[in-house]
Amino acid sequence: MNDGDFGMDSALTPSRVVEYLDRYIVGQEKAKRAVAVALRNRLRRKKLPPDLAREISPKNILMVGPTGVGKTEIARRLAALVQAPFIKVEATKFTEVGYVGRDVESMVRDLVDSAVSMVKKRMLQSVQEPAGERAEQRLADALLPRARKAFVPDIMRVFGGDPDAGEDDRPRAEESRKAEATRARLLTMLKEGRLEDREVDVDVAENAVVGIPLFGSSGMDSMGINLSEVLGGMLPKKSRKRRMKVSEARRILTAEEAEKLLDTEALSREALDKAQEDGIIFLDEIDKVVAKGSGGGSPDVSREGVQRDLLPIVEGSVVQTRYGPVKTDHVLFIAAGAFSGVKPSDLIPELQGRFPIRVELQPLSWENLREILIEPENSLLKQYTALIRTEGTELRFTDEATREIAVLASKMNAEMEDIGARRLHTMLEQLLEEISFSVCDEPRPLIEIDETFVSDKLNSLVENRDIRRYLL
Repeated sequence: MNDGDFGMDSALTPSRVVEYLDRYIVGQEKAKRAVAVALRNRLRRKKLPPDLAREISPKNILMVGPTGVGKTEIARRLAALVQAPFIKVEATKFTEVGYVGRDVESMVRDLVDSAVSMVKKRMLQSVQEPAGERAEQRLADALLPRARKAFVPDIMRVFGGDPDAGEDDRPRAEESRKAEATRARLLTMLKEGRLEDREVDVDVAENAVVGIPLFGSSGMDSMGINLSEVLGGMLPKKSRKRRMKVSEARRILTAEEAEKLLDTEALSREALDKAQEDGIIFLDEIDKVVAKGSGGGSPDVSREGVQRDLLPIVEGSVVQTRYGPVKTDHVLFIAAGAFSGVKPSDLIPELQGRFPIRVELQPLSWENLREILIEPENSLLKQYTALIRTEGTELRFTDEATREIAVLASKMNAEMEDIGARRLHTMLEQLLEEISFSVCDEPRPLIEIDETFVSDKLNSLVENRDIRRYLL
């Protein structure tokens, strides 16, 4: 079957996914290929008959490698590429009963919340036009001068008729026509943007706040139930009058009207389906819940307990959320860890079997670090250059300077804790500290960072073993 059979999904071929990831992450080709194939298999599964598709489980991925080499970034960029709900959780947050931690099912609820936010954002964008028109109607009413209106209760008509019956209604009708004409002119001016700076009094909705502390609320939170949301939906909405410019009122009222136009049931259904079918959960520091050796101490028991709690979620189970039940059978799990003191084979066998794809990410060489400085979109050097440019100063790094920064960062990673590309952030902060401080008071059109500048600023720190513990 060729790519054309996949319709709109034909653009997400593994080679194109890898090409996209190359724009942001240097190296780690094996990991990129693994996640690209896992993504493509998801798309392939959607083209299969339902009976067969249900039987195909996602091929979860275990990434092994030191910190700062791109494990999290690969997963995050992948989720952004396909607009999939994505959350990152630390495995160390989940513990057995009796230890401080969080319930493992909370990560699924967080995934659903992410899906709801994603779907809601798209739905709100789709109703901006009608919401804007409704907001303009409310603004026109708020800007319209209040005319004196005769009020005749309906009950008067029932028990004695209209006391003003028989009088000439022509002045009232004429006043009504004038008011409508004024309102039409106001609407035209609003649409043309001619009243944006005028101040207006508008009623702004306020959510009811429920400040009732109840016993067992933490238990309700663990079940995905928010007491304030439940009771808030039963209580009447409050509003208060605020005076503001038309431009600000338009934004607030448009947001209010857009919320009213949303189909909350359709939103929940689509979000649940998106979380179940497209969700990605990134389990970081999975090695921290692996017991060292076969010891039977309490910490080891706790770590194994965390793995056994994670197992049913990864295998596939139903989790209750505030939006409805969610099946985790087809959620893609990507686990990662340094595994410096333990091995992936130290995971409990059942959990090992749920991560059939294993990729090892390589430590970053100085060449890799140099590429990270300059090649990715929004690279570190581009970020710092853009920040300094806001002060009217152009920052320029020579090729020798970037090489020297990378070499020093690699040396620090080799001699101290290997924190990968994160070392570059620390090095650049130390390198540019004086420039960032003084550029406001002493603006210059151009500052060139060369190899000599880097050596003067960083060599003394690198060579001083006592200082670098705290600064680098």
